Amino acid sequence: MTTLQGQTPPDLSGRNLSFRRAFANRAATSLIALCVLVAALPLALVAWEVVSKGASAWSLAWFVEEIPRNYRTEGPGMGPAILGTLTITGMAALMSIPIGVLGAVYLNEYGKNKPLARFIRTMADVMTGVPSIMMGLFIYVGYVIVIGDKTGFGGALALACLMLPIVIRSTEEMLRLVPDELRQASSGLGARKWRTTLGVVLPAASSGITSGSLLAVARAAGETAPIIVTVGLTYIYKPDLFDGQNTTLAAQIFRNASQPFAASQERAWGAALTLIAIVFVFTILSRIIAARFAIDKR
Repeated sequence: MTTLQGQTPPDLSGRNLSFRRAFANRAATSLIALCVLVAALPLALVAWEVVSKGASAWSLAWFVEEIPRNYRTEGPGMGPAILGTLTITGMAALMSIPIGVLGAVYLNEYGKNKPLARFIRTMADVMTGVPSIMMGLFIYVGYVIVIGDKTGFGGALALACLMLPIVIRSTEEMLRLVPDELRQASSGLGARKWRTTLGVVLPAASSGITSGSLLAVARAAGETAPIIVTVGLTYIYKPDLFDGQNTTLAAQIFRNASQPFAASQERAWGAALTLIAIVFVFTILSRIIAARFAIDKR
């Protein structure tokens, strides 16, 4: 059979085409696997280095005892830094997540493309790219100097400023994924806009909002520069964030790793492993919560 131009059409159902498709499929699969391996290899090497050098510092005393004041002193003790990390990051989450979610609700449900909404989006994008040290200096000038002392609450303010744009942008993207049909159905039943937002839109996007918020918390837990500028340093337990200087795992990693003594180096590796474990727990928790909400919606 020939075409009108006298040319024979290609055999699209032959063995040659089947072979080429199989070869292209295997080549693409191999390339993707190679890319995954290249991306995962540095992460695996870093994790192995931290675990191999930091696991020896872990013990029960590591999690409960106070931090040695002398960098040369051997022995465990990172309890105040663990408590400081959890309390400061928790306070930052309490401040940033509600404000971020409400801001995203305004942007997506009410502001839309109004000038104020566009301005807020632009500023959120700018804040996302601002170095963390700038947030620390901003809180230092606007809060620490005013009260005259470094406190854990100052560090929480700095971390909240870092978390806020992440929560706003991630929550807004999740709200955009909610089908408009759900909003229209709720409005058709006579529900007001605020009721539709609270009872329909937010529950539908809750898995993504929860995941994005916990990932923002995990990122804030590892910040060092704003903590050093605003929190200061202590070696004892300070559960009160308004009572003098405090400390976190990130600050202890920086201070101990900069010392040439073997004891301080071991504490730095142990603190790094502890911080990675906390971030890992936050990440796994976000995945579990997101998956649970997704299953409930079905």
